[in-house]
Amino acid sequence: MITQHPKTRLGIIGGLGALAGVDVYFKLVRSLAREGISEDYELFFEQHPFDGNENSGGEKPNLNARKLYIFDMIRQFEKHHVESVLVPCFISHTFIRELQTEITTPIVSIMDALRFHLKEQFAGACHIGVLASDYVKSKKLFENTFSGGDITLSYPDDAIQTDCVMHAIYGDQGIKAGNLRGAAVDLLHQACVHLLDRGADVIVSGATDIAIVADLLRSRGIPIVDTNQVYVDYALRNREKPLPRSFKIGVVGGVGPAATVDFMNKIIHNTSASRDQDHIKIIVEHNPKIPDRTANLIGDGEDPTIALYAACKRLEDNDAALIAIPCNTAHAYVKRIQAHLAIPIVNMLDETVAYIRQQFAAGVKVGLLATSGTIASRVYHEAADGQAFELLVPDDIHQARVMHAIYGEEGIKAGYTDGTCRDDLMAALLHLVQRGATVIVLGCTELPLLLKQDLAFPVAGSHIALLDPTTILARSCVARSDISSQQHGSVMLVS
Repeated sequence: MITQHPKTRLGIIGGLGALAGVDVYFKLVRSLAREGISEDYELFFEQHPFDGNENSGGEKPNLNARKLYIFDMIRQFEKHHVESVLVPCFISHTFIRELQTEITTPIVSIMDALRFHLKEQFAGACHIGVLASDYVKSKKLFENTFSGGDITLSYPDDAIQTDCVMHAIYGDQGIKAGNLRGAAVDLLHQACVHLLDRGADVIVSGATDIAIVADLLRSRGIPIVDTNQVYVDYALRNREKPLPRSFKIGVVGGVGPAATVDFMNKIIHNTSASRDQDHIKIIVEHNPKIPDRTANLIGDGEDPTIALYAACKRLEDNDAALIAIPCNTAHAYVKRIQAHLAIPIVNMLDETVAYIRQQFAAGVKVGLLATSGTIASRVYHEAADGQAFELLVPDDIHQARVMHAIYGEEGIKAGYTDGTCRDDLMAALLHLVQRGATVIVLGCTELPLLLKQDLAFPVAGSHIALLDPTTILARSCVARSDISSQQHGSVMLVS
């Protein structure tokens, strides 16, 4: 049997402008053929019209369309599992960081390629003359790349920059207009001579359009770097690794709706942040149409397994690092779907049991206030199996009052947080305390809308611990975030 090695997939974004993109694609295909490795690569080249080329090289261009165009193109490439992307445009490299923070497919840096090439070609100090657009020059792309090293930079003076460089690229008879010989090359030659006279050792084409005519300028004796070829060579030499995904919590929401909002608030409250950017990314699949879990577990209600799994898959497809389900009863279905997911569901029940084990002495009696579906499924009992505490549930009369507090006409799911629902819940809570419970788990995510976590909650002349599993889950999700990869500061738990 012949084993076929997977091909390296490279994407090239065309249209930035059009001729430069084609030039990079041509030089890439040519290099692959010369090195005899064409069969090892699969190339994806796409070019579409977009509104953003007019005056794009000026000092104050509107680059919004260009940014969104590149982002959309990379997302298209990701569907084909492209491993890295070439963006043949110096203007676009001024905002590569903005793009790269939102995608995991690495963008091959044309500036890294130039730095690598110049280091190879010039072992010591080097003075380069840069031919670039006004915008690239104003954004100090080259200064930011080569600062602190042995490379010094020169640009043409203002008159040469305007009359020669910009006109050669963007003028009516310029390269972007399809004129690859004649006046455009003459103007660039004049600019190159000007830079060489100012002491440049080599000319760098800081615009991919100029690189198209690098060979013609060389034929005139100009020592110019063809940055398009340098870019291609670097991409083939350096296989980029996928970037780590920024940490994102995926939430299966809508089960129930108010509990989802409550859970998100708890994530935010338990994240130490001084500005918006310090918070953790959250993506919510809010689907209140997921069939009722309790109705399925204790009756003949529709099975919610597929709906829960579909929600989890959508979160997985949207780059969530983990999944949180702020619904105790839904955890009866976690084992059914976890094996079919590539990311973990943080089990709220397991986290709650672990919290009890860590915070309370062995032998403590723990009362559980939850839906009849949660109790009938015994998911909390399974999570607590083998633990050094006793789990208590209400008797039938008081369990009916818990269900009425949640599902009644004036229950929590109907939007009430006081009155009959509170009376019913407190009666069930007191019933468990009278049976010896000193810790009460609010085992339905609607209940913390009425009672908050409190380790010294007053009941019948004494104090008990009220535990909110959604608070415990939120803190666990925050703790699991990859703090070291956060771009702005640390993320810490609030006690």
